[in-house]
Amino acid sequence: MSVVVGMLVAVASAIGTAPPVAVPTTVPADRAALQADVDLTQRVIDDPSSPAQALAGAGRFEQLAIQALTHEPHAAQRATIAGLEPSGAAAMRAGLNGASALARLNASRRALPSWRIVRPPPPQTLLGYFKSTQARFHVPWQYLAAIEFVETQFGRVQGLSSAGAEGPMQFMPATWARYGRGDVHDQRAAIESAARYLTANGAPRDMPDALFHYNPSTDYIRVVSAYANHMRADPRAYYGYYWWRVILAVRGRRLILPEGFPRAAPVALTSPAAPRSG
Repeated sequence: MSVVVGMLVAVASAIGTAPPVAVPTTVPADRAALQADVDLTQRVIDDPSSPAQALAGAGRFEQLAIQALTHEPHAAQRATIAGLEPSGAAAMRAGLNGASALARLNASRRALPSWRIVRPPPPQTLLGYFKSTQARFHVPWQYLAAIEFVETQFGRVQGLSSAGAEGPMQFMPATWARYGRGDVHDQRAAIESAARYLTANGAPRDMPDALFHYNPSTDYIRVVSAYANHMRADPRAYYGYYWWRVILAVRGRRLILPEGFPRAAPVALTSPAAPRSG
């Protein structure tokens, strides 16, 4: 945290007002600075009074910090995590576990996908769908959220998968014909139909087996479980994940696909410097 931000916090504390939140936007190379920034952004995510703009910045920084750490040796990752507050350490561990599984699931693309990137429903609206579906089908809402997060980043991605799945929860046509109700592209209908399919295959008693039926990959089970378990331990983690952007590797380059893509052009994401001590 910078000296200026620290002074603002101190002054605001003295007069009893909430301080302005200066959320970092780039990942620093210095390990101590990275640790301070991760802890700051996690406090923003965990604070129910954080405004939407601050939450958005915190979630996006969390994503960038995790991506930076994925390029580090395991010893360096452990050293960074060891210096974090408990909330930040848990977020980084879950993110790294998810990232390693996703890297095995998703190879670098040769071309941009035929997708549209749209704004999803507000986070509270989606959370309401997840929780009402949990009440009806008894599937923990965190698993439903983690599935949609992995599949389409809460509906930001609109388009067919390489296998032909569609909708925010990515149903194959035959599976939707059996378990779906309504429009496959409707958020509430898709979330409820995913829960219906999961319960038909062992949820909530055996979530790993239910997830394997959803996508027969042990890495898929690992990534969904990593995010779901983190949200179960810290429900506010959902608000960080909600603001992650769509980032793809295309011919070895990392690109942000912004809202409005393909009309809005992709933005190249420069590789972060490796965090170092000192």
